[in-house]
Amino acid sequence: MSDIVLKRQFITDAKRNPVAVIFPLEQFAAVEEILEQRFPFADETDKIERMQHAARDPRFLADLQETMSAFGKVDGEWWEPEK
Repeated sequence: MSDIVLKRQFITDAKRNPVAVIFPLEQFAAVEEILEQRFPFADETDKIERMQHAARDPRFLADLQETMSAFGKVDGEWWEPEK
């Protein structure tokens, strides 16, 4: 069995600009407090308001539809057919 080790994974946009990074939990733990201060988590009321807004946001809905279409074939291959 081979071990795969990822140090970090950088995520880029269509123009290859870095927009995010995925890194190990140990590194996240080191900066978690700073991130929470800089980008506070939304409370439950704010989360619900954002979800309600997203349900009416044409850009979000278009992106959602595009994502669902992109994964449609793979989903069709993965899910077992109903009997």
